[in-house]
Amino acid sequence: MFSGFCKETSEFLWELSFNNERPWFLEHKQTFEKVLNEPFKALAAETHALLCEKFPDDPFRVHAARIYRDARRLYGRGPYKENLWFTIWEEPSDDTGGPVFWFEINAAFYAYGLGFWGGAEQMELYRKTVDANPAAFERIIRRIEKSRTFKADGETYKREKGNYSGSLARWYNFRHISVSCRKDFGGDLFSKALPGILTEGYSELMPLFRYLNSLTTKI
Repeated sequence: MFSGFCKETSEFLWELSFNNERPWFLEHKQTFEKVLNEPFKALAAETHALLCEKFPDDPFRVHAARIYRDARRLYGRGPYKENLWFTIWEEPSDDTGGPVFWFEINAAFYAYGLGFWGGAEQMELYRKTVDANPAAFERIIRRIEKSRTFKADGETYKREKGNYSGSLARWYNFRHISVSCRKDFGGDLFSKALPGILTEGYSELMPLFRYLNSLTTKI
């Protein structure tokens, strides 16, 4: 069961950012396991379990990132990641670039939300689906626009697409979609209630998740 992160979690990640090398990490591996890896894996597993319990008909899967960077893609960086994240998705979207619920932690902040980083083909299908029934999509995003928890952002096309106005125009022109909540390190990170808080947040975003996930079955 997840029992919370601690201030030592942030301290470890700050120190890692200045000592990102194998000898230092091996010397502090027990600290890594205790203050970061074990609670992180517990958070991912418990959040996944709660989401499956709340939505038993959805085939959710979870993936928790490892601290180790791919040795083939270091690009001058140290061998260890300085942040950790997990994603929760619904098959088969992991193979098709569908939407994911995510959580990220680093030394300074934590964040969670929904991401949809599909390719050009998926985003074209996304716009065609909005065009087919803009009112239905607008009802979904209206709830997010009014949310006290989440904020929608993402890179937009330089040349505006479509002929919509207001929030619908902004959403229509996203190159990728990200809806997130970001907070400074501390607060709910230290609470055993965090899995429930994440589950509640993901539930708020579920209509958008299902809308975007339906696109993966059409490609």
